[in-house]
Amino acid sequence: MITDTHTHLYSSQFNEDQKEMIQRAKEAGVSRFFIPAIDSSHTKSMLKLEEDFPLDVYLMMGLHPTSVKENYLEELAHVKEWIDKKDFYALGEIGIDLFWDTSFLKQQQEAFRTQIKWAKEKKLPIVIHCRAAFEAIFEILEAEKGDDLRGIFHCFTGTKEQALKAISYNMKLGIGGVATFKNGKIDTFLKEIDLQHLVLETDAPYLAPVPYRGKRNESAFITNVIDKLVTIYGLPFDEISAITTQNSIAVFNI
Repeated sequence: MITDTHTHLYSSQFNEDQKEMIQRAKEAGVSRFFIPAIDSSHTKSMLKLEEDFPLDVYLMMGLHPTSVKENYLEELAHVKEWIDKKDFYALGEIGIDLFWDTSFLKQQQEAFRTQIKWAKEKKLPIVIHCRAAFEAIFEILEAEKGDDLRGIFHCFTGTKEQALKAISYNMKLGIGGVATFKNGKIDTFLKEIDLQHLVLETDAPYLAPVPYRGKRNESAFITNVIDKLVTIYGLPFDEISAITTQNSIAVFNI
């Protein structure tokens, strides 16, 4: 059993072959797909995905940091409305992104803190998006740490020290295509991180692993990520699949 803990199956990049793409993933052994939210413009397509694949997909709800703009309070209200009327498996993806634009940092910080608070109230994990923002993220996690805080550091790309710090806040590390990149760097220290702290993801349609780098990613390609972890940890494919799936079960409480 393989679990893709982060895949945007509702992306418009899959409009032409969504069902076929999901079937390819199932044939590759992927049996659970966790679907992160972005903003209100994607909610309808996420709900349709759940309707079409009720036994396979597990929805999150949240406001992505790059969608935190002038109307962020309206977007947060949309998140709150949905988590109050429907069950979700996480608040995600949420966090801080300072790669392209730093002008909404304060609003991103407020949105992140607010959604962490809601996650605690609902006893849900968080799924963190962090780009060029480790210190800003850690500052908030330090203030919010406790037994009621858990989740996943999605698409982890930091250093070993940052990995250990994320783990100290009860976060799993989301490992995907970056682990297969020559310049990804995380493969240089991953073996020093116990496998119990990792979950698998694709972030499809983004960040396709080698040998598909630069092409559209899809959930079936998660097997290439596992192949990389086989070489790093020296463990069988099925054992890595089983351990990481069990880790995801613990995070999402399913």
